Amino acid sequence: MAMTLRLEPEDEKALALLAAAEGVSKQEATVRAIREAAARRVREDKVRHLSAAARARYGDLLDRLGQ
Repeated sequence: MAMTLRLEPEDEKALALLAAAEGVSKQEATVRAIREAAARRVREDKVRHLSAAARARYGDLLDRLGQ
C-alpha cells in the first residue's frame, strides 16, 4: 500500500540521520521504526499484565517479605 508521509523539517532530518546510521533508505528506516515501536508496545503491555498478575498472586507474600 502506498502512503504519503508528511514530516516537519526537524523530523525529516532525524529520519535522514537514522537511515544513514543504519545504512538503509528513509523508507526502510521508517518501516523499521514502526515495527520496533509496535514490538516495544506489545512487550510493555505484556510486562505490565504479567506484573499485575504477579502482584495479585504474590502480594501477601511480598508484603510479609518486606517486613
